[in-house]
Amino acid sequence: MTAAEEGPPDATSVLLPGPWTHRDLSANGVRLHVAEAGEGPLVLLLHGFPQFWWAWRAQLPALAAAGFRAVAPDLRGYGASDKPPRGYDLPTAAADVAALVRALGEEDAVLVGHDWGGLVAWSAAALHPRSVRRLVVVSMAHPRRLRAALADRAQRRALRYVLGSQLPRLPERRLTRTDDDPVADLVRRWAGPAWTGTADFAEAVARYRSAARIPQAAYGSMEYFRWAGRSQIRPDGWRYARRMAAPVTAPTLQLHGALDPCVLPGSARGSGRYVAGAYEWRELDGVGHFPPEEAPGAVSTAIADWAAG
Repeated sequence: MTAAEEGPPDATSVLLPGPWTHRDLSANGVRLHVAEAGEGPLVLLLHGFPQFWWAWRAQLPALAAAGFRAVAPDLRGYGASDKPPRGYDLPTAAADVAALVRALGEEDAVLVGHDWGGLVAWSAAALHPRSVRRLVVVSMAHPRRLRAALADRAQRRALRYVLGSQLPRLPERRLTRTDDDPVADLVRRWAGPAWTGTADFAEAVARYRSAARIPQAAYGSMEYFRWAGRSQIRPDGWRYARRMAAPVTAPTLQLHGALDPCVLPGSARGSGRYVAGAYEWRELDGVGHFPPEEAPGAVSTAIADWAAG
């Protein structure tokens, strides 16, 4: 039986077993699924595209062993979380994070974000500063720095996927088609060469391919892209950009793969101008756009050390 004949997977397919527990929490009017491990100060791990909470499979047990309560949610629209028809803008996603911290019974968290999760993390730190104790951003420039970097032809070319996502419906069909492998092609194009030939890479591609086919998951992920593109010329986008001029007060660590072909290191470097607190930039040699999976040990150690202050 082909994948098309089998039909799409349901949301329970991402409730993968491991040294963590799964549960749902209500936050900002939506139900968010989280995977959780350990006890101690809260470290909240936000995934990127085209992933889901499982992108942090190495960090969850490592941070738990280091004495932290590590929690990896599915962002709204992804995995086992709710997939409402709207709310895929960065201010709403940042409010989701602040509400999730409260739903977890905490006043603040060490916030870690990769790729789109990095944009959400930057936004939460600026718009909800009381919810973010310390910040780690992986593979993502500050939103205002990224916007300025689009003046560079190489960065525009690297983010051409965003431009191709602005149409209605068609990007979702492209992402979930079964006659070829768009998720594998995308992840392989953005990853560093050392990871792409491994069994872990093959498993990751299979997991992300399946998760993208959960009903409405492709719609949610594409709506984030559509908001990012269309907001550039809309009042809500201008208001967001003005609000993001407020400096981040949380001590901030920025991790970036030296070989990242999606968000170029030169585009992300310089984001520290938007941080008023302590700031550190670290470039990871030989690593592409997915450091938590390409260099899991180095990333886990860096997060744990930064979280410990």
